[in-house]
Amino acid sequence: MSARPIDEPNRVTSQLELLFDLTFVVAVAAVTAQLAHEIIEGHALAGIVPFLQVFFAIWWAWMNFTWFASSYDTDDVAYRLLTMVQMAGVLVLATGVPAAAEHADFSLVTLGYVIMRIGLVAQWLRAGLEDPARRRTALRYAVGISVLTVGWLYHSMAAPVTAELPLFVLLAVLELAVPPWAERAEPTTWHPHHIAERYGLFTIILLGESVLAASRGVAAALETTEISSTFVVIALSGLVVLFALWWLYFLVKAGEGLSDRRDRSYLWGYGHYGIFAALAAVGAGLEVAVEQSGHVITAAPLTVGYAVAIPVGVFLVLLWMVHAQVVAESVIHPVLLSVCAVVVLALPLAAPLIGVYGVVAAIAASCVLLVAVTIALNGVRVSAPDLETERGRRRIRAAQETPE
Repeated sequence: MSARPIDEPNRVTSQLELLFDLTFVVAVAAVTAQLAHEIIEGHALAGIVPFLQVFFAIWWAWMNFTWFASSYDTDDVAYRLLTMVQMAGVLVLATGVPAAAEHADFSLVTLGYVIMRIGLVAQWLRAGLEDPARRRTALRYAVGISVLTVGWLYHSMAAPVTAELPLFVLLAVLELAVPPWAERAEPTTWHPHHIAERYGLFTIILLGESVLAASRGVAAALETTEISSTFVVIALSGLVVLFALWWLYFLVKAGEGLSDRRDRSYLWGYGHYGIFAALAAVGAGLEVAVEQSGHVITAAPLTVGYAVAIPVGVFLVLLWMVHAQVVAESVIHPVLLSVCAVVVLALPLAAPLIGVYGVVAAIAASCVLLVAVTIALNGVRVSAPDLETERGRRRIRAAQETPE
């Protein structure tokens, strides 16, 4: 298990990585559906913390594998089998989402996490054995992950009820501290363009989950009523919102920035927790908005409006903040983005006058306007081919053609 080159040409996501991502579809669908259920029942605030906790477990498991694979994907039998162990852990985690959200019972979530950690620690130990240059780094990862796994077991099985949330926050902070500590020994050779592609693919998965969540709302609404104009407006507007968020995310090419600013990768990578959680929450909000168009629910129109507006606003703000860490010149103007976020967050206040369907439609219009203005301001630069990939390929070719 030797480290893969940082500048490896034509590095793309493997079939095993795509299969790994698909197991997260189940986990994300479970946590999104649970959040939507809490909002419908009028317990939106109570459902936020469990949602963020479970989503952290999902996101961090995906992060751990993704960055490891970018450095050490050997794609041999041992690597594949240990990756599949981690996939099994994701599925176990997914089955524990309802209990974690409803009763703060994280036993199954923790069990799934432990299974994933067994596979990951074995991978790091193998890397430490077979890559002497980065042995200290690999062993630090293995030790840090193992110690914190014991902490998660204590949190799930023995921690006092009053200490569960503070202990969760402490363990989460320590988890985030392991990579910087381990990489101080000798940095791993993660591939910037590969990492950017992996994050883009997970973004697409989350957008797909939002489509699935909205379709659940459609099914629930159609069970009790016929298709109405309100229903159509909310359903179409929700789809437009997702299209606009996809467009905005992929306007930014992060691979080249990560290549030039590897020291800022932590801010960029960790900041995506908020972006990913917001996208998942958008799906839950749209599910509730569509469902309430068919029958009466406990949640007030103002709450339903904010269930869509808050995650969209958070996504817009974090999109600029995260990518600003690695991109020299932002494609999306921060002032325009900030104005759009403020408008989106203010729109639910008009729910008593224009209804939930009007709020969702106005949010969609605001996002579309932001996309249109951004494209108009950037012109050729936005519509050009993937320049970061072209620059990277030219750089690699130049290095290969330079005489020894």
